[in-house]
Amino acid sequence: MKPNFVAIGAGAAALGVMLGAFGAHALRGSVGPRELELWETATRYLFIGAFGMTLYGLFQRSTGRGSLAGWFLLAGSALFASSLYALALGAPRALGAITPFGGASLIAGFICFAISAARAS
Repeated sequence: MKPNFVAIGAGAAALGVMLGAFGAHALRGSVGPRELELWETATRYLFIGAFGMTLYGLFQRSTGRGSLAGWFLLAGSALFASSLYALALGAPRALGAITPFGGASLIAGFICFAISAARAS
């Protein structure tokens, strides 16, 4: 059974809305401007990954292509956003070493998606 990247992406988008609202309302006044900036960046990239996963899931359904791109997008979104959320909440700065792996995974996911789409046409 293939993973349902449409459902995963939609769930990640919902999580992005919740975390974005939390940052805008609950964190404002509790953390500094730099931490809020990290939170906003994490939320933005969570949305990018969520929309990528959703689009890939729709593409996958219509073409029957594999799921490598979706897994990269999921891993990238999770690693990138969660590491920045943790830093915004005061985690040790060393945790920031994870963030580039999340970014690289997002890039790999979109490249795999592009290759799959090019081959499908």
